[in-house]
This record gives sequence, structure tokens and C-alpha cells, in this order.
Amino acid sequence: MTLLDAANYKPPSKTPRYIFLGALAVFAIAFLIWHGVRYDAEEKVVETFLNDVVAGDLQQAYQIWKPMPGYSFHDFQQDWGPGGYYGVTKSYRMDGAYGPKNSSSVNVRILLSSVAPFPKSDPDAKFKTREVEIWVNAQTHALSFPPPAM
Repeated sequence: MTLLDAANYKPPSKTPRYIFLGALAVFAIAFLIWHGVRYDAEEKVVETFLNDVVAGDLQQAYQIWKPMPGYSFHDFQQDWGPGGYYGVTKSYRMDGAYGPKNSSSVNVRILLSSVAPFPKSDPDAKFKTREVEIWVNAQTHALSFPPPAM
């Protein structure tokens, strides 16, 4: 046998590599789907609440809020009613949701506007837009305002 007479080289099988890459792709796709829908239930509760506020059905919105005993309907109207803190709400846009660390609630960020439909590029109407954060208890779906920052 000479130097140029090499033995036949058989490359290793590519099957394990393909199995690993396939499993990695399935895991990545499952993670992306989970990440996209993990707060859907809480966002749906806030969406239903805001639809009632926009429609002017504050009684139904108050029921969805599931208030604590010290938060009366009168207090609710002072926050969400036409003459309340947030004023007349004619449209809104969900701006995202996240779960704070060590919390059983989900923080849903929304943009409220007194203009319908929601302003996209009108600079004057954007000044009438207000950012609001609402906490949704993940177990009971009760709504509340987030605690003040420490």
C-alpha cells in the first residue's frame, strides 16, 4: 500500500444532525407560539371591559372590573365615566401585556383616545391619547390599577 492508495472513507451518517435540527425547530416554533398567546385570556378580559366602556355601558364594565368592596360604582364612574379621570373614551388600542416578576397579575398596557377611530397619524388627535395600565389577576380575571411605583 502506497501513500496514494488510501482506504475508502465512509462519512458519518447525517441522520442524528437532522433529528437534532428538527427537534430544535419544533421547540423554537412552540416557544414562539406560546410567547405570542400566553396573555390572550387577560387581554380578552380587558378588551371586553373596554368595549363596554366605549359603548357607554358602565354598569356592565363595572361587573367585569370585579371591584373590591371599597371601590363603589360611584368611584368607578369618577374614573371611567364621561366626566371622569379618563374622560370620554371612544376608541382604544392594546399596546402589550407582560407579567411582572413574582406577581399573580398581568399588566396590560392600553392607549385610550377620545377620537374614533383610533388616531394613527394625526398629530392633533395623538395629543388626546392617554396611556393606561390595567392589572388583570391571572386566576380571577379581576381588573385593577397597578400599585404605585416604589
